[in-house]
Amino acid sequence: MTTYTPVIGMEVHVELKTKSKMFCDSCNGLGLEKEPNIHICPVCTGQPGTLPVPNEQAIRFVQMAGLALHCELAQESKFDRKNYFYPDLPKGYQISQFDQPLCGLGWLDVNGKKIGITRIHMEEDTGKLVHTDGSDFAQVDFNRSGVPLMELVTEPDITSGKEARLFCQRLQQVFRYLGISDADMEKGQMRCEVNISLFSEGQERLSGTKVEIKNLNSFRSVEKAVDFEIDRQTDCLDAGEKIVQETRGWHDGRQMTISQRVKESAHDYRYFPEPDIPPMSFSLDYFEGLRRSLPELPDAKQKRFLEEYGISQDNLDVVVSDKMMADYFEEVVSEVQEKIQSREIVSDEKKVVRLAANYLVSELQKHLVREKKTVRDCGVSPENFAELVGLVADGSINSSVAQKVLDLMLHGDDDDPSHIIDAHGLAQVSDVSALETIVEDVLSKNQQSVDDFKSGKENALKFLMGQVMKETKGAANPQVVQEILRKKIGG
Repeated sequence: MTTYTPVIGMEVHVELKTKSKMFCDSCNGLGLEKEPNIHICPVCTGQPGTLPVPNEQAIRFVQMAGLALHCELAQESKFDRKNYFYPDLPKGYQISQFDQPLCGLGWLDVNGKKIGITRIHMEEDTGKLVHTDGSDFAQVDFNRSGVPLMELVTEPDITSGKEARLFCQRLQQVFRYLGISDADMEKGQMRCEVNISLFSEGQERLSGTKVEIKNLNSFRSVEKAVDFEIDRQTDCLDAGEKIVQETRGWHDGRQMTISQRVKESAHDYRYFPEPDIPPMSFSLDYFEGLRRSLPELPDAKQKRFLEEYGISQDNLDVVVSDKMMADYFEEVVSEVQEKIQSREIVSDEKKVVRLAANYLVSELQKHLVREKKTVRDCGVSPENFAELVGLVADGSINSSVAQKVLDLMLHGDDDDPSHIIDAHGLAQVSDVSALETIVEDVLSKNQQSVDDFKSGKENALKFLMGQVMKETKGAANPQVVQEILRKKIGG
């Protein structure tokens, strides 16, 4: 069997969340409107005699993306007409960019490997066809027509489905940190296409026949489609067949790519400069001002969090993966610092911050994923979250009680943790005399475990502690319980 190496490049389209569309003042609803054709005008529906006016904010957004991805920004750029005919393209051409894109060569780091970026350019989105079940015709919704669309093209540096998925996830993270797009693949705000070919030892790297894969609407689909296509092309080449240059679509139900159309040659879009929009010029001072305006990006934030807070790498990856989560965490840290200064929390700051990261990832994040909520609508304020982890750090409550309190807050109890604890009788029991009675009862019922612990089996003590916690419904102070157990057993 011959060993083949995949050569994979990607084209990623991202809808930008500007207030208005790319070349008109119609509202930019990103094509998600419930009613068809409500955010349209003569410009975005291609009426004769209309003139496009470029959206300055959209252009800035593309340049911000370029800076974040280490691209070369063009001082001279222009728009072009890309000519093709399709029902959802009312003008018969798309305003795009050809030979002078806004952004040139750049890169994105994916697990220590730099994936090259060839270009990033600006264009307008098309409308979309609506197919009604049982009908023999299609209708056109122009709400999406003219929405600002950023296209990013990579170098053929990707070599696996996993790497393609990680690249797309990292892109989404950067765009969300910049605030230029939500880049939600399921909503069509980020659309990925893959170009893939294989070559074997002794062949030139780019000698393989390129196959394009479309209809990838999730990160999982990107990975699955690439891996399937690598296997499919490998089987074809091993069988002595030729790879056909074609466009294939990903069929999620059948978990396979399906041939859509064969490409005999590259399509001639007959590009020429857009005559209604003058060329654009940008100064170096403008670029420098744009660079200074960039927010803190994921890599820089992760480095700072590691240095300032010392949280574990696993927790760090989750916290920084989402900008909203990272901002929430920093607000919690600020509340923790204030409570330590006012002596509401008496524990070491780093201990409380690490505990906050643990609870954020192990408890809160799981709830958010399950309920499909964001951290901003979970119902727990950063102040209350800080108070909760402070109570745990100070030993006022144990982790079992903390989980119950957090669960109550997540399900609508907007009171602060201390009042919730009092209202639900969850206060930690530390009274030695009260706990001794419960411990003695547990020991009398579990003589075998007592004997096991005396013979050196440390796990037996954990079992006995568990029984005490069960009797107290998780309210007993674990440290006090352990001291009493050791004293009563004599170990």
